[in-house]
Amino acid sequence: MSNGRGPDDGMGTGKRTGRRSPLQAVFYWLTIAVIWIAIFGVAFIGVMAIDLPDISKLDNPDRQPSITYLDRSGALIAVRGGSQASAPVKIEELPDYVPLAFVAIEDRRFFTHPGFDPLGISRALLSNLSKKKGANLAGGSTITQQLARNLFLSANQNMKRKVQELMIAVWLEHKYTKKEILEMYLNRVYFGAGAYGIEAASQRYFNKDAKDLSVGEAAMLAGLMKAPNSYSPLSDQERAGRRAMIVLNEMVQSKVITPEQRDEAIAKPISVSKTLASAHAQYFIDWLDKDIRSLIDPKNTEDLIVETTLDLPIQTDAERAVQTIMARDAKKGPQQAAVVSVDGEGRIRAMIGGVSYADSQFNRATDAHRQTGSSFKPFVYLTAMEKGYQPTTPVVDEPYSIGDWSPENYTKRYMGLIDLQTALANSINTVAARLANDVGRDNVAATAHRMGLTAKINTDPAMALGTSEATPLEMAQAYIPFSNGGIRATVHGVIRIRTATGKVMYQYRDPGEDGGRVRVVNNPALSNMNLMMRGVMTHGSGTGAAVPGYDLAGKTGTTSDYRDAWFDGFTGGFVTVVWVGRDDNTPMKGKVTGAGTPSAIWKMYMTSALKRIQTSPIPEGPPPSELTPVAEDALRDLLGTQADAVAASQAANDNGQGQNGESPPIVTMKPIPNPEEKKDSSLDDLFSEAQKKNQ
Repeated sequence: MSNGRGPDDGMGTGKRTGRRSPLQAVFYWLTIAVIWIAIFGVAFIGVMAIDLPDISKLDNPDRQPSITYLDRSGALIAVRGGSQASAPVKIEELPDYVPLAFVAIEDRRFFTHPGFDPLGISRALLSNLSKKKGANLAGGSTITQQLARNLFLSANQNMKRKVQELMIAVWLEHKYTKKEILEMYLNRVYFGAGAYGIEAASQRYFNKDAKDLSVGEAAMLAGLMKAPNSYSPLSDQERAGRRAMIVLNEMVQSKVITPEQRDEAIAKPISVSKTLASAHAQYFIDWLDKDIRSLIDPKNTEDLIVETTLDLPIQTDAERAVQTIMARDAKKGPQQAAVVSVDGEGRIRAMIGGVSYADSQFNRATDAHRQTGSSFKPFVYLTAMEKGYQPTTPVVDEPYSIGDWSPENYTKRYMGLIDLQTALANSINTVAARLANDVGRDNVAATAHRMGLTAKINTDPAMALGTSEATPLEMAQAYIPFSNGGIRATVHGVIRIRTATGKVMYQYRDPGEDGGRVRVVNNPALSNMNLMMRGVMTHGSGTGAAVPGYDLAGKTGTTSDYRDAWFDGFTGGFVTVVWVGRDDNTPMKGKVTGAGTPSAIWKMYMTSALKRIQTSPIPEGPPPSELTPVAEDALRDLLGTQADAVAASQAANDNGQGQNGESPPIVTMKPIPNPEEKKDSSLDDLFSEAQKKNQ
């Protein structure tokens, strides 16, 4: 009688099929995992490749287009890039140690990897995981990846850009030989000081052809790749020497040079050319140069003409004022200064990033985040004015505490019963702190951001005294609405970018074309603020900045222990911000305040500049009305077309300019321990070996 079970039901001698052995199960799930990983990988690559540049149309990878920068009237400021130097250098024209210096320090496994270096990436990842928050991260990029980024991509540090960089690097390795890749890299990479490519860099720093570079000079140029401004032999000879020493030791380890060649290079001091000493507006050009290529088609190979907002005559006025006053006040302790002038539409008319571009290319106008001191107080008072306070509102200057914090006045004295306009004119700390607390510190921060301050603002009890950090450029942008009748504007330096043949590649758009401009402050708050800030210059802390005969307003600023000193001032449609201090953020021993050195620079500069620009009284703004919400990209502006300027004939730019009679800086290098190895391979051998591996 049948029980309904078949021979394979797990009874008797039938074989079981419903269960797998452990080995079969592992194999099964590994297969499933591989399939899903493959599906995910293909999908991931597809997403990354959606907006990948068309790399197949790269016609001339050695071609680095020149960029001619013109001021707002068409006058030549600078020429950077291709036509500024000679034709791209051929790698066979260089001594072997020149290209191999870059390989040794930037990408030791260049001749063996397929475009990316798994070992380098792993090492960089482990290094980054061990670093503290905010520290500089290691990149792990190969020379091929750097070239990919230079040719096609932006400098934005994000996952998508890194993946695209890897994809393009692999494609470059497939399309070009190692020799061609290294040659393209040397001819396109940025060396700082406006020099693109090794030929331009050699001329800029050493006033010689790249083929004549010594071992030490080659090491110094290779060392610049880590951070061109930080390791520039123009700004810090000692630091540049230490970096070059590291490169030399890497060259010995990589068998590029012998220990004897290294020792010979160390013993020979390097003379650096100071050709940039008299060049104008180089900080401004550096600031623009970082982003110009992101505004146009990355595949463009035509020479470009950039029409900027800069006004060379007043730029020269600013440079002269900084040099004169900083030399006068040197014994008081300020070492560096920054100046930014913008008009009521946000156009940058002058920019000074330091006392001397030849000595330091770090742009303090755009990159130095410093405490703003009392120059922040107008945002506190504006918040109060918008809540119904008046310049004549009585307040008491007396000891005051918020929790455990008690602000002190600069004079250590208290004025008793005064009004708000007197408090602002004399920069009374106790009143500002009490006022911010009364109107709400969050509201003060919102006001500052609404006016155009983009920096992060802390809301601790001391915020009214300017404990938050900002750059001079950010402060200039935030003061614009005071000067132009309450309209927020976005600072910018480019009007138009076109090719030498006239093709427009980029044009800054006027916000009026898109529905109007953004009003961020109205009357009576605006007129009240301008009344009070006029008082700063007529009978307050800013009298030292006053220029007779002009309608001016502003605010001084000084931070704790005299680390920073500011003067932020304006007239109708024109704002100028001045900062002085020390790069190491140490106190200025001469107790420099905003009423001192910054005010003196501001006055000397503006005395000349105000005669050159069309000034008008400070507008009071419209009657009270509901404020327009501020969009993320609030304003765009277009100055308009300018007269055509020369292009080809201007390629000479500022080469050869320098300080007559001044000795060039000398860079010396000191030995540091390194394993001794002898050179045993040539550049041709390395290229040949790499070619065989790729076949």
